[in-house]
Amino acid sequence: MQLMLMGSKRSWFIICLMLYILLSLFVQGSAMNNYYNPDLLDDFVHKYAQKSLLRHRTGTLYNVSLPGNFSGMEVSTVRVRSGSFWNRGANFSFFHIPSRAMPMPFVKRFDLVYQNLGNWSSRYYVVPNYTLVTPVVGFLTYDVLNSSENGVGMVNLSITGDPILVRFPQISLPEEERNATRQCVRFDQNGTVEFSDMTMPNLCVTRGQGHFSIVVPTTSKKKKKGERLWKWWVIGFGVGVVGLVFLGLVVVLIRKLIRVKRIANMERQSEKSEVLDTVWIGESRMPSASGVRTQPVLENDYHP
Repeated sequence: MQLMLMGSKRSWFIICLMLYILLSLFVQGSAMNNYYNPDLLDDFVHKYAQKSLLRHRTGTLYNVSLPGNFSGMEVSTVRVRSGSFWNRGANFSFFHIPSRAMPMPFVKRFDLVYQNLGNWSSRYYVVPNYTLVTPVVGFLTYDVLNSSENGVGMVNLSITGDPILVRFPQISLPEEERNATRQCVRFDQNGTVEFSDMTMPNLCVTRGQGHFSIVVPTTSKKKKKGERLWKWWVIGFGVGVVGLVFLGLVVVLIRKLIRVKRIANMERQSEKSEVLDTVWIGESRMPSASGVRTQPVLENDYHP
């Protein structure tokens, strides 16, 4: 009986352990599928651009070919001198940076790294209750010397003249969102999200570096669809857990029945294998166990 209790406790422990592992994998899998770290992406893109382009010619824009698992992203970089940048600004990719802009803290030369996340945009950047209607594009500035030594070396831009213009290509919206109010959104390095109104079609204005996109409010249909999918995920997970618990109980019950049956068979076998002598009592033959009696022994051999 004690062995049966120990086996039952061990089975329950194994079931609980399996449920905990499955739950942990589910939570981790959901987190990995729904969240990508944009800061790690920026750091990776910058270091990869440095390794890919060992010889930079100042003022020349280079396209960077990322690994195959980042297919769909576009990255380019250009190295500029602070003096020339102050006088002429820069006009590359989606961005027009006017003159009278200076890196802070001041450095003699720095790299401008441009990004177009393409179909990866919604994985790295999410705005609650809003939908991205353009790819997320961005640019960051890095000190050449500190970047080579430390691998980071990010600097900011101080804009004292006209603002930076971010020009997006033509936007094609679904019919239910064509009349929605479009807004510019800027994703800052500290994780904040800044909204601003669009003064011209497909054009956003900013006074700092970062990542940019155009968003519209999420329609009620999409919200309901997302809520419905989430409910189905919760229901499916709950049914799966209940099914695993039920399956565990069935396994425990079957193991108990098999163990009880095995013990009963062992008891029957032990009874059959025991051999007893038989004696006749009257006309009946009865089993009889032979007795052994200890022979008396005197305490000493002295006789009076």
